[in-house]
Amino acid sequence: MHTSSFSPDSVQVLAFDIFGTVVDWHGSIAREVQDLYPHVDGDAFALAWRAGYKPAMQRVMSGELGWTLIDDLHRMILEGLLPQFGLAHLSEAERQHLNRVWHRLAAWPDSVAGLTRLKRKYTICSLSNGNIGLLTAMAKRAGLPWDCVLSAEVFRAYKPDPAVYLGVAKVFDLAPAQVMLVAAHHDDLEGARACGLRTAYIERPLEMGAAHPKDVSPQPGNDLHAADLNALADLLGC
Repeated sequence: MHTSSFSPDSVQVLAFDIFGTVVDWHGSIAREVQDLYPHVDGDAFALAWRAGYKPAMQRVMSGELGWTLIDDLHRMILEGLLPQFGLAHLSEAERQHLNRVWHRLAAWPDSVAGLTRLKRKYTICSLSNGNIGLLTAMAKRAGLPWDCVLSAEVFRAYKPDPAVYLGVAKVFDLAPAQVMLVAAHHDDLEGARACGLRTAYIERPLEMGAAHPKDVSPQPGNDLHAADLNALADLLGC
């Protein structure tokens, strides 16, 4: 589904949100935690870890914390979770390994094929709050075919700070309207749209796990609304 005023040829770069849009953070973390620590509720653990994400970023955005990589914020949140889930006994090596689960997230089943199709016509890049090392490791492991790995780390600001959205246009020397943000989160898309970027919403009803389905109905304002990345490739003629 797309708005009548949008032309696929007006865009040169597709910038992708990653967590939830391209990779299945909830399913990946829940499975790994359950495998490593069978007595832990993997679903609850994944949701609790993610729930700490925005408050931790807010501490950076407010100036309470200096610029901090997502890997380090994830570790701070993790330290608070371990006692709650009966994992206070984990060694430093075990904590480091668990924290790097974010580097090992599995792609949604359509992601690699959809990105490969989109890459034929557009420059494709990540535009995530995840740090460069995390995003690169994830892409290597999951086979994500980025032309470029862009991160909030490059701009030293977290989405929805305009510096991130406008930064991607600046990196490629394009007008904001020549960049499209692809995301499964309406707040992210609203931030991009406010900066003049084009927007495409991707339905990820199972982002929070099968027990917590998400409302993925269309919202006004987005140029495109697609069931997955292959459907987006269809809409964009790739």
